Amino acid sequence: MISDPLDAAEAANTTHDRARRAMIDSQLRTSGVNTPLVIRRMGEVAREDYVPAASKGVAYVDRAIKLENGAWLPAPLVQGKMLEEAAPKGSEKAIVVDAGSGYLAELFRPLVAELTVISPEEAVGKSTKGKGADLLVIDGAVEEIPAALAKRLADGAKIVTGMVSKGVTRIAVGRKSESGVSLMPVYDIGIPQLHEFDKPKGWSF
Repeated sequence: MISDPLDAAEAANTTHDRARRAMIDSQLRTSGVNTPLVIRRMGEVAREDYVPAASKGVAYVDRAIKLENGAWLPAPLVQGKMLEEAAPKGSEKAIVVDAGSGYLAELFRPLVAELTVISPEEAVGKSTKGKGADLLVIDGAVEEIPAALAKRLADGAKIVTGMVSKGVTRIAVGRKSESGVSLMPVYDIGIPQLHEFDKPKGWSF
């Protein structure tokens, strides 16, 4: 039995450290995520610090976690795949669309030259935060990249996002060009949908 609060805190830290290592070995590596940069960052960032207190004990399980604002933190493999696909080189001016956890943004923070973190509401609004970015990462699945967000990107900017089509979610990568945004799905995986990015629904009869 642990009675000293410091001992209890140390025991909790040890448990989370083990869970983090298990997440890397049993979720990332077994799914082909082995890039040293990705493994290092996901081993460094304490995911339990980015979930509600009641969810700290399950911070590393292979599923999405509901946040206090009603949004969701995707499963660890989603962020591992996104970080791997983004492959930041340290010179990027990046935008991360964050649903409220801050976890994916923290993974990227030391890996890019400049980081702008915006909410989904800001992403679809008229704000120009992050204008001229050459990397966009969206921590969730979207139906489309709105024109207002695309305008903040430099031509040739890389995009990594979740994409949803006919109820199926995938990680997708693409580029911004003069003609717009093009995306290609690269990995099927369950990703919470960001409904702020839903396409307008037309009339039906």
